[in-house]
Amino acid sequence: MKKIIFGLLVMMTALMAELQQVWATPEFVQKNIKIIDIRTPAEWKETGIVKDSYTIMFFDEEGNFFVPDFLKELDKIVKKDEPFALICRVGSRTGMVSEFLSNKLGYKVINLKGGILKMIHEGYKTVPYK
Repeated sequence: MKKIIFGLLVMMTALMAELQQVWATPEFVQKNIKIIDIRTPAEWKETGIVKDSYTIMFFDEEGNFFVPDFLKELDKIVKKDEPFALICRVGSRTGMVSEFLSNKLGYKVINLKGGILKMIHEGYKTVPYK
């Protein structure tokens, strides 16, 4: 019986989680969806950031991460049932993080594939990171 209940809970969590894979484009910024930039401060300074995006570093320069700190900052910006987008340099890190946030924690995540570099390549003008 315990296995059946556990299985149902796992299935319910998977059904509640939502992960969308969307190409990062200049047009996406106009959708009025919060964008969380998970890159490092050095990267934000190098390329700039998406206007009105939120900067919360997930991986540090050595590839280390501390999930509780990230979630504490994320929860100040979005509600768990509110769709939001993640962006990084090319989409590799957001691919991993969005899967984790969606499948393990139940957030409604949009992974911006191609990252900030794709948007810049398509003509998007970033704003300086302060």
